[in-house]
Amino acid sequence: MTQTFLSSQTARTLAAALVLALVASQPALAQGLDPQGSGAILGAVNWVQGTLLGAVATSVAVIAVAAVGFMMLTGRMDWRRGAMVILGCFILFGAAAIVGGIREAAQGF
Repeated sequence: MTQTFLSSQTARTLAAALVLALVASQPALAQGLDPQGSGAILGAVNWVQGTLLGAVATSVAVIAVAAVGFMMLTGRMDWRRGAMVILGCFILFGAAAIVGGIREAAQGF
């Protein structure tokens, strides 16, 4: 019998807490976009973003989706696991749009 890291109930609770923290921190974010001393951290985060969404990452994702699609069509990979890989690529590259939608929804309340 295998033991999972998080149960589905715990994962849902953590996701709800994260969304609540993002919504509750909205007034704190309005105080200043670049607090004093955050230059190095901001630079590191921008580097990570550029690495994850840059040309090399896009090329690797295209190759991964093509390989997973080929493996799914030839029966070497089950459809559920292949769909999860493709969905993960969509979430990674669509993260900015997802966060924008969450912010707009939070401002509407």
